[in-house]
This record gives sequence, structure tokens and C-alpha cells, in this order.
Amino acid sequence: MRYVALATDFDGTLAHDGCVDPSTIDALKRLSASGRRLVLVTGRELDDLRGVFDATGLFDLLVVENGAVLHRPSTGETRVLGAAPPRSFVAELERRGVTPLSVGASIVATWHPNEQVVLEVIRELGLELQVIFNKGAVMVLPAGMNKASGMAAALEDLGLSPHNLAAIGDAENDHALLAMAECSAAVANAVPMLKAKADLVMAGDHGAGVMELIERLIDDDLRDVMLRRDERLLLLGTRADGSRVQVSAAGLNILISGTSGSGKSTFATGLLERLMTQHYQCCVIDPEGDYQELGNAILFGSPQNPPEIPAIFTALEQPATSVIVNLLGVKLEDRPAFFATLLLRLHESRARSGRPHWILVDEAHHLLPADWHPAPQLMTEGMTSMMFVTVHPEQLARALLPRLDIVAAVGDAPGKRIAQVAAVSQEAVPSNEPVALDSGEALVWLRRTGEPPFRLRTEPSTGERRRHLRKYAEGELGEDRSFYFRGPDAQLNLRAQNLVLFMQLGDGVDAATWRHHLARGDYSRWIRGSIKDDELADEVQAIEAAAGRLDPATSRREVRTAIEKRYTLPASAVASSE
Repeated sequence: MRYVALATDFDGTLAHDGCVDPSTIDALKRLSASGRRLVLVTGRELDDLRGVFDATGLFDLLVVENGAVLHRPSTGETRVLGAAPPRSFVAELERRGVTPLSVGASIVATWHPNEQVVLEVIRELGLELQVIFNKGAVMVLPAGMNKASGMAAALEDLGLSPHNLAAIGDAENDHALLAMAECSAAVANAVPMLKAKADLVMAGDHGAGVMELIERLIDDDLRDVMLRRDERLLLLGTRADGSRVQVSAAGLNILISGTSGSGKSTFATGLLERLMTQHYQCCVIDPEGDYQELGNAILFGSPQNPPEIPAIFTALEQPATSVIVNLLGVKLEDRPAFFATLLLRLHESRARSGRPHWILVDEAHHLLPADWHPAPQLMTEGMTSMMFVTVHPEQLARALLPRLDIVAAVGDAPGKRIAQVAAVSQEAVPSNEPVALDSGEALVWLRRTGEPPFRLRTEPSTGERRRHLRKYAEGELGEDRSFYFRGPDAQLNLRAQNLVLFMQLGDGVDAATWRHHLARGDYSRWIRGSIKDDELADEVQAIEAAAGRLDPATSRREVRTAIEKRYTLPASAVASSE
């Protein structure tokens, strides 16, 4: 289950003129019976809400006063999240005759056209307050307090992630709430700007629109809804024409295949890092210790000690915490049983909380071999938002292959690997033409689109970028890509096969040699062609253009500074000899 919670606005959404239709209440009951959580998010004060709506007990939490107060109906507990209104502010509004005027635990509310007076008083008293509009209503709250901040507190209280939330509203003050939810919906009577930004616009207005959303949640968990915002999409990479290839950040299964050392883990790590940056929770099953440097994920297990399953799930209780499960400490013959137990527990966690959002299985042909026969409910509900990384796609469990949405092949013979998946799944082979990939490329088959496989430039992971920088800073470029300090009379032949040696030799050569290459533009040309860093090349080229007015010491220092901004060099490489 992906969407385990629904947040709904009250006035104009759930209610029409303060009343909620009995059929809408029945729909809320059905949604609660499906195991999902309900949160009511409204600008009303708590007593006012309870005075017009006697079914607040259906909700796990109430977020009232436009995010400033959190109330739990089952216990009666109320928590004020915002500061109380300044007395001087309320007194001045009363003195100026602002009416109607309602003062809550944190909110001060009135109606149009009183917003002008409200803004004048805020300015004259020098207060840090914000004004939020809700159609004709004018609400004043502490800065930064809105429905999203209140909903964030509610999700923390429930132990849920915004990525498992659907939200629906109708007015200006619902923008923040809908923006934080994984799936945003607007009722038919919503203001135009909210409709324009929502993932879904319901056919029904008010409670009928909420009922429509509830039925879709119960029927298929909004499986067919295409989310529109970039932060709800996963970047795979870029095509040859520079266009970005983005797919849903949830609900897909991805296979990454290639020979050892071909870049499978690098591609997978880049995807995981981007998901984690977007606060999707990831669980990596790592039999060979290839993912130990993944972002801020917590590592469980080592070559000496097997991971402890209870500790893994304690960590996963925090919605934004990702984990790496290192299996090196588990005996080879015990790994299938360990993995089966772990996968079942992960499935149970997903059914309850929708997390972890993604599960990656490395060496998948060992842990999910061709003769693996999972329980039917695991395949229908649990096998989604999965990444499988393998050398041998043809040896994967047969039950998995039809469920793959994206197949990516790296290294040698990528078309053959994609054809193996198609053949085992008894599909028409999409393409078996020989394709030679460059480093950092993948052949990608978006299986559900009907498009043939295409080449893709992958986005490197942070770790790969660090290795890339180290290669150019300290690695060994070939003779044809090295820089040679030769001087104006070609009396020298000093080879710099990386940036460290370039700076060391550049500091040591005589001023005439340094100026010779600077005036010719040799430094920027080498950086652009061999280091392949256009930004650094542009900066060095600007220094070269000013060579006539810069003394050698100044130009060397400026080139060195430009390099240091992008590459971490050992101290010895940047010690000036001037």
C-alpha cells in the first residue's frame, strides 16, 4: 500500500456550508476500514469545528487553526504548535473595530475586507506575522505556520512519511498542504490555481469529490495517477539530445544488468542517492559490500557480524532513514533463508506504513534465483518499487521478470541482456542490434511505453563524482591526454598526467615557460579536452585572456585557485615555490 493516509480540508472540501453529507461520512469509514489513517486539516478553531461537525472521532488527528494546533480525538490530547497571538496585536484590532474577530490558541481570524487593517497593524507594530487567505477568510498566524507545518507534525506523530500521503483541498490556504503530499487532489469547486497545480482534479465538488478520491484509493491505491512535480519523479539520465528521462519515483520495478565492473552499482547508487535526497526511504540488500558509502544510510552488518533484523526495523521506524543490509557476515548457505525472512518483514512494514519506499537487491540472481517461488500475496502487493541488480538476468526468478517496468543494461552486449529478459518473459525481442556503450552510458528499455531501447547518459552518484575528481586530481592520464610543459623554445618536455603534477610542475617551471603556455591558451585547452571540465576551462581561459596584465605569480595563483575550487588536491600540490 503506497497511500496509507488521507488529509482533507473541511470547509469547501469535505463540507458544504459547514455540513458533511452522510454518504461522505460512510466513505470515510470505508477508508479507515482499509487500514488507512485519516487527518482533518482546517483553518477552523477546535471548538468551532466540533460545534458544526460531530464525526471528528473518525479521524486519527485534527490539524486545526490552519496548522497551529494538533488534536487527537481518541484521547482528547491537544498540542499547540504555534505561539499565542500578541496581545498588543489583538487589542489594536479590537480598538480599530475589526469585526468579526476570532482569537484562537495561535490564530487570529477575520474576513474580507479587513485584511488592509490587519496588514497596517502588523506593519505599525513591527510584528513577524503572516496573513493567509481562504477565499473570503483572513487568517493571521506566526511566520512559517501553515497547513503543511501542522501536517508535518501530524505525520511525525503517526510515524508516517509525506510520500505516503494523499491530500485534497479547495482554497488558497491548501496550497502548502497539497505541495507536501505525494499525491495532491482538488475538488471540482476549488480555486483555479489549486486545480492547475494538483495531480488530480476530481469530477465531484465538495464531499462528492472527496468520496471520488476515497473510492480510487480503496480500488487501486491511485496506481494509475501520474504525478506531475519534478520532486515526485526519478531522473534516470539524459538522452543524446540532452533531454531528461524521468519516471515515477515509486511504483516501478527496475532491473540493472551488466558484467562485473561495468557500472551496475554506480548506476544503482546514483538512483538511490537521488531518491534519498527526495526523502524516499531506501533499503539496500548488499551481499558483497558494494554500497557501504551510500549517502547517509545506516549500515547493518559487516564481514565479521551478520546484520540484526530487529535493529534494521528500529532504524526504519524513522521515515527518512535509509539502511544498507550487508550480508558478508552471513554464511553463503544461510543467505537465502535470511533474505526470505527479511523480505517478508519488509513486506509487512510496507503493508502497514508504505515503507521502505524502495528496496534494492544486489546479486539478485543469487537471492531470487530462477526456482524461487514466492507467496502469491508477496508478488501482488510487495513486489513494487524494487531494484534488482544482477550479472545474469536470465537466472532471475521467472515470477519477477513480467513485473519489470524498466530494464537497463550496461557494459558489453547490452542489447543481448535486454533480449534475454524479453525471451524469458516470452515477449517479442525489442532489439538485438549490437550497441557499443561509452563509459557512463546505459541501454534502457522502458518496457510499458512501446518505445525500443535507447542509449542514456546516466547521472553519476556522489561517490562516483568523488572518484572522478580523484582520477583527474591524482590519477594517471594517458600520454596523449597529459599536459606537457615545453617552453617557448621547446627545450623542456615535462609531463603532467594529472592536476597534482600540473600544479607542481607549473609552480616549478620558469616564468617564461609559464607565460608561453598561458599566452597560447594551452592550459584551458588541455582542461577542456582532457579533464573535460568546461566550467574550469572557461575560468582559466579568462585568466589567459588577461595574461598581458598579470605577472606570472598572480596568474599561477589564480589558476591554482580555480582548480582548488573544484578539486581537492594534496597540500604538496598547491604549495607555491614563488
